[in-house]
Amino acid sequence: MARRALKLASLTAAASGIYLYGNKFLDPSDFGVVRVGRTIATTALITYDYLTSLRSVPYGSEEYDFLKSQVHLRSAERLRKLCCVNRGTFIKVGQHLGALDYLLPEEYTRTLKVLHNQAPQSTRQEIEQVIREDLGKEIKELFMSFEYTPLGAASLAQVHKAVLQDGRTVAVKIQHPKVQAQSSKDILLIEVLLLVVKQIFPDFEFMWLVEEAKKNLPLELDFLHEGRNAEKVARMFKNFDFLKVPRIYWELSSSRVLLMEFMEGGQVNDRAYMERNGIDVNEISRNLGKLYSEMIFVNGFVHCDPHPGNVLVKKCPASGKAHIILLDHGLYQVLSESFRMDYCRLWQALIKADMKRVQKYSRRLGAGDMYPLFACVVTARSWEAVNRGIDKSPVSTSEDMEIRSNTAAYLPQITQLLNNVPRQMLLLLKTNDLLRGIELALNTRASASSFLNMSRCCIRAVSTYQRSKSHSLYRKAQISLTEALSLWQISLYELFLWLKGSQLGNWVIALLRRRHHSMY
Repeated sequence: MARRALKLASLTAAASGIYLYGNKFLDPSDFGVVRVGRTIATTALITYDYLTSLRSVPYGSEEYDFLKSQVHLRSAERLRKLCCVNRGTFIKVGQHLGALDYLLPEEYTRTLKVLHNQAPQSTRQEIEQVIREDLGKEIKELFMSFEYTPLGAASLAQVHKAVLQDGRTVAVKIQHPKVQAQSSKDILLIEVLLLVVKQIFPDFEFMWLVEEAKKNLPLELDFLHEGRNAEKVARMFKNFDFLKVPRIYWELSSSRVLLMEFMEGGQVNDRAYMERNGIDVNEISRNLGKLYSEMIFVNGFVHCDPHPGNVLVKKCPASGKAHIILLDHGLYQVLSESFRMDYCRLWQALIKADMKRVQKYSRRLGAGDMYPLFACVVTARSWEAVNRGIDKSPVSTSEDMEIRSNTAAYLPQITQLLNNVPRQMLLLLKTNDLLRGIELALNTRASASSFLNMSRCCIRAVSTYQRSKSHSLYRKAQISLTEALSLWQISLYELFLWLKGSQLGNWVIALLRRRHHSMY
């Protein structure tokens, strides 16, 4: 089997070269023997390791589980090194995998998470070249000052602080110059290798990753598209006074350069920063949950890269209010109406622990007979917790460990599930995992307020949809009344929870108890 793996890897190298050469849209010379060679070599090493390290060990034994974890760790480290040296698209794909905390083995997610801090930096000459080519002027002509050391570097671009000639401080996002030329070729190379690996491991179902990259990467590489997304989301949530989105300066922007209003703050998972600056951690978590519930359930326009570097917090000196600053608007998922309604009703069923409706809407979202696994993947809770009601108790350490160990055990089923569900679901699952990571860092995961916000948004979204489909004034009035009553019940329950947790509430409860004892 191991020989077969190496033979297939060699055949892949030849087949890839022939295919790329015959494809009129690609220039094979751009690939480079070294770039392709190291990718094939890494894939072959990982494949060989899995085939040889586990073949003589009884499946399911403690020794098997230990060795499998070691292979996962070695393979993840090889993959991380490959992403770092190949840069660009490879780092982007690696970051995406690193965000799937409850969908991939922990050894992979823990190892690949560091790619958010190991992105390459363009040189000074490359920066000047992109500015010159896209804006038609030298940096010294456009800016009074320009900091060549980037504020942050990502897989596709890096951001610099600068001051315009009129004194405005701006953030300048500049695309790495080679990314666009290499991206389509990199995706094709990854696709060919994944197809080969699938021949060796039939349960290996990761083609969804390539499909998503093919669809989303061209959009992320178009900074004018990102600017339009930023303006759209700013308009959409203009009533949320806690949300800040940098203004775009279109006159100095292009497909590879984006000029924005400069905003700074602490990362949203930095609890120590919030405590130092007098920012209420629970308020930030509540507002972030409210924002994403509105995006997903009500608007169907979802920012899908909320890792801590893209979500900042800052206390306004004038008002004393804490602001959430949302950055990097290149990756959004637009949800279709039918998908959004099914997803709304699924979450309503999950919050109410209505198992019949959980099964119904999981099936409608493509889960089929794997609906229990789907419910666990969506909520990142155990099946026992889903049956009991995910809002009834917080996630315990033992439950979290159980979920992570089951992720490794059920990896073939999870990858099959990801291939079956609508493509819209994939970025939502990644977004959910990133948001859970923030909640975990802030110690606010599975709080009652997050479920109340979700319930409100689901009720409003479903009611709006039902009114749009009804032609009867009486029926529309009936829907509106039901909506108002449901929202009122949630507000009443929220008031009860507040009283229960407040000093006033404790005083009232103590008084009622004293009266009760005096009566008897």
